[in-house]
Amino acid sequence: MIELSAGKTTTKYKIYISKTALTKRVLNQNIDKDKKILVITDSGIPNKYIKDLKKQLISKSVYVHIIDSGEKSKSFRTYQQIINKLIDLKFSRSDLIIAFGGGVVGDISGFCASSFLRGIDYIQIPTTLLAQVDSSVGGKTAINVPQGKNLVGAFYNPRLVLISTVYLKTLSEKEYKSGLGEVVKYSLIGNKKLKTLLEENTEKVVNRNDKILIKIIEESIKTKSKIVTEDEKESGIRAILNFGHTFGHAIEALNKYKNLSHGAAITLGMIIASKISYYEGHIESHQLDNIINMIDSLNLDTDYSKYNYSDLIKYVKSDKKISKGKLNLVLINKQLRAFKTSKFDKKNVVRAFN
Repeated sequence: MIELSAGKTTTKYKIYISKTALTKRVLNQNIDKDKKILVITDSGIPNKYIKDLKKQLISKSVYVHIIDSGEKSKSFRTYQQIINKLIDLKFSRSDLIIAFGGGVVGDISGFCASSFLRGIDYIQIPTTLLAQVDSSVGGKTAINVPQGKNLVGAFYNPRLVLISTVYLKTLSEKEYKSGLGEVVKYSLIGNKKLKTLLEENTEKVVNRNDKILIKIIEESIKTKSKIVTEDEKESGIRAILNFGHTFGHAIEALNKYKNLSHGAAITLGMIIASKISYYEGHIESHQLDNIINMIDSLNLDTDYSKYNYSDLIKYVKSDKKISKGKLNLVLINKQLRAFKTSKFDKKNVVRAFN
């Protein structure tokens, strides 16, 4: 089992990564029998996993709340349902929420934990690759509104993150590829070791080899935990984690958060951002080709021809990355390091769609 950590001294939490099922010892850290626990999960999680989790918990009062799978559940309606349940069950500040599922479950569970009674503890047990390498670490919690994704939320760190690759065995191909999109992101914003791992083990990555999965999850989390520990509330370097997200989120919004997975949208957003980086003179043509070829070799979609600048820009303008009326883009340089900038030629942004 690999042990990592994230967060500053007062908000530090442990992250455990294992290729075996979660043990009772690890799962029940700082949990006593009298603590009430609400396990929030979604309809896509196999019932066997939920039963196994309940058996492992030592608490005498374990409740389960199942939400519909998909982005549509990151809503005020679902938020209100969970808050009502916590009130009906008479949860107190000493009780606990466990987010057991993908990124949607983690995001809304964390937001409920951050706001109920002004904050109760929660544990992340991510069951998708996307959630394991990205949303479960860093304390970002949120829900969506019609105007855009993640516009209502809070920065609120979990007490613990427990990751097991066991859950990835039953993950759909679509969801697995969604997670790979975020893994690729970490390889392009500074983690050269991860990029080499992906390039030299393409077949093993595609086929979900346990040893390689553990390595790419560990490297992804090392990159993210280092950044979010330095900048917990996205006031500086943390912004580079948004590489691919400006246009990726716009693509999701245009699709009304249906059919296209988050990771698939972000993958397309990264290609757009890479092309803008090239047209702005920050990377060479062979580097752009290498990025696109690597993404393609992992069987990820690289074709965004059906999307155009004029359709996406209205969603981009309502994005959180607008600051003082200016759009900030995260681009990459020749050293494959990401940086945030508001200084770019709009013509090069439009050009990336031609």
